[in-house]
Amino acid sequence: MIAFVSGPVAALAPTTAVIEVGGIGMAIQCTPQTLAVLRVGQEAKLATSLVVREDSLTLYGFADDDERQVFELLQTASGVGPRLAQAMLATHSPDALRLAVSTGDEKALTAVSGIGKKGAQKLLLELKDRLGAPVGAHIGQQGIGTPVTSGWRDQLQAALIGLGYASREADEAVSAVAPQAEAAVAEGVAPPVPQLLRAALQTLNRAR
Repeated sequence: MIAFVSGPVAALAPTTAVIEVGGIGMAIQCTPQTLAVLRVGQEAKLATSLVVREDSLTLYGFADDDERQVFELLQTASGVGPRLAQAMLATHSPDALRLAVSTGDEKALTAVSGIGKKGAQKLLLELKDRLGAPVGAHIGQQGIGTPVTSGWRDQLQAALIGLGYASREADEAVSAVAPQAEAAVAEGVAPPVPQLLRAALQTLNRAR
């Protein structure tokens, strides 16, 4: 198992970071929150989980060991693969997921793209005794989705700047996708940052 990867960031893409390790560029799948704090040319250290398939080896990267552990525990539930587990962590922090499962918060899980009502009910049953209790000091005051989903504008702007766009371009792209985020909030769900990032990048590509 590759427990972590450390080295200079060689490149950033909407879903991937390339970190140079011993002269080799390691492509690592990351959430927008993780990508947002990385900068090309700067040193980075990511906790990692290697997913082995018959036709591929995929490395997933995380801000810390706790996030990686939750990523791996989520996949012990039937029907949860690495992509869905990553989508859950892109929507909710590890502690927010623990709180959602421990309190049976179905709505929090359906806020994740790809999880419907029946899927959420099944996950709550399967994960109930696996994730454990929230470990954050003030999780009871934060509520579901905090801090990951509370500042989608800041997350999106930081991710775009991390990808090399100017602050002005990032601001314009965030404003362009704001109606999508506001529509999600109006429906009582967390703004889907990964989808918003893709939409923002599309607006920037059209503007060039």
